[in-house]
Amino acid sequence: MDIEYLLFLQNFRNSINDALTPFMEAISFFAVNYIILLPAFLYWCIDKRKGLFVFFAMKISHLINAVVKLTACVYRPWIRDARVLPAGNAIETATSYSFPSGHTMMLVPIYGSLAIFTKKRKLLCSLFILAAVLTMFSRNYLGVHTPQDVLVGCVLGILAIYITSRVFKYIEAYPEKENKVMAVIFIIALAGLIYVNLKSYPMDYVNGKLLVDPNKMTIDAWGDIGGLMALIVMYYIEKRFVKFSVTGLNSKGVVLGLIGLIPLAFMIYGLKPIIVSFTGAHLGRMIYETMLTFYIIVLWPAVLKMFAGGKEKV
Repeated sequence: MDIEYLLFLQNFRNSINDALTPFMEAISFFAVNYIILLPAFLYWCIDKRKGLFVFFAMKISHLINAVVKLTACVYRPWIRDARVLPAGNAIETATSYSFPSGHTMMLVPIYGSLAIFTKKRKLLCSLFILAAVLTMFSRNYLGVHTPQDVLVGCVLGILAIYITSRVFKYIEAYPEKENKVMAVIFIIALAGLIYVNLKSYPMDYVNGKLLVDPNKMTIDAWGDIGGLMALIVMYYIEKRFVKFSVTGLNSKGVVLGLIGLIPLAFMIYGLKPIIVSFTGAHLGRMIYETMLTFYIIVLWPAVLKMFAGGKEKV
């Protein structure tokens, strides 16, 4: 049934000569690359705590995704059935196993959290929900994920939001235990990283050629889990040494926030291959995520503290 659904969408794509494919590729590409610009601006300029919430929800979702995906080891649709032909360049971003969808588990904690934060602004809230639904559908439309990949990814992304909300509420009630809570999350993430590197993986061959290389399948996990570990470290550094306050949505604050997004966008665009070329794919992904996190959580906030004060919303 799932493959038949993908073939139905594939036939539709072909019938309209891939007219919608560039749009679907664009929203899918944004969701896994530049979507973090949204919580970065929120964290710097509007609401520090809500920005942190989005980042923690996203990174916890990454941890869940890596563990579940590398436990299930479900092959991509085109490997399961050669009739499935992914559209455009979508296959290039499909770098790991199929279940659950990593794109979905990236976007749901972000768009979902932003929808919750803007629930009183119905139009904005609806736009975030629509963006999430469209992006999830794009993974099916492009032929790189089955419906169950996306649906389970959505459920697990919502679970990540729930876990984050419980953690934040616990820290609010017991602020003296915050460092211990963060240490526990760090240890869980480290255990997850050790698990995905030590567990066994399927080694299926077709005509003497390895169907899927497990070593390549674990690359994303190093970045995803390492990103959560980096976030915890950077959060502590900012809290201990930087202590910035949001700029607010005044003209100066907005300009500084937008300026800060420019280097971040360039880092997202070109930094990863440079680092990987020197350190290798696995360690390179972790270093890349650490550098992005350092810039967002520590470095640019330090710049904002120097050039723009602001009152932090709690």
